[in-house]
Amino acid sequence: MFEYWLRKLTYITLAIVIISVCVNMFLAPHNIAAGGLTGLAIILEEWLGLSRTMVIFIGNAALLVVTLIFLGKEVFINTVIGATMLPVVIGLVPRFTLVNDTMLSMVIGSALFGVAVTILYSNNASSGGTAIPPLIFKKYFNLNTSIGLFFSDGVVVVLCLLVFDIDAFFYAIASIFITSAVMSYIENGANKKKMVYIISDLYERISADIQTKIGRGVTIIPAMGAYEKQEKPMLMVTLDKKSYPHLLEIVNTHDAKAFMITDTVTDVHGKGFTYESGSV
Repeated sequence: MFEYWLRKLTYITLAIVIISVCVNMFLAPHNIAAGGLTGLAIILEEWLGLSRTMVIFIGNAALLVVTLIFLGKEVFINTVIGATMLPVVIGLVPRFTLVNDTMLSMVIGSALFGVAVTILYSNNASSGGTAIPPLIFKKYFNLNTSIGLFFSDGVVVVLCLLVFDIDAFFYAIASIFITSAVMSYIENGANKKKMVYIISDLYERISADIQTKIGRGVTIIPAMGAYEKQEKPMLMVTLDKKSYPHLLEIVNTHDAKAFMITDTVTDVHGKGFTYESGSV
């Protein structure tokens, strides 16, 4: 249990530091309020002179109550950690322009922001603020967190028009798109697998090599051609992208004329993928 919480605390701390660097060195210096409570803090600091740290602290305190009600005790505890650390770390991280070019600074800051938020979400945590509603949307409506964050941050971005110029408004919109895209890629794209269907008279040899040389399980599915009305076994195998060239080599070695259909899948659960158990 101690190792579990130590690992979780390490990831949350890393994410909070990344977010703080993004805000103080990449986004805020160029008046890019890319949503979130941090974006709202940038707006209110410029508009009303309120402390960026204080806005984040008060806003998080209110949203923590919502977290406890809708998301449960564990997420609440994890969010307390992140929400408490964020204003402190933002106050400690130096404020200066790390990249002078506004566009480049926005791209880098937004991408890193997406990485940080994904780290938090993967640990059932958040930095508080508008990062909380996406978790609620995910739990009750099964809405992807990247989409939920896009909509919740959109409300804050609209406020940019009240304080900053039109350029800052469009930079903020672009920032949200980049953050959402990075989150979506990490959540789905980085975990893509190949699902392959193979029809060959030498299916037994091909199946044996896939299991022994690649270490993946193979499913044999009865299939019948509509024209010839002959039943032929069809192999189905799911594997990592890096193993796919090896699969092609095995199939071509045994039967260069084998019929193959390959599809890309974004999520695979079960033995051999979401937990280790040797070959499947």
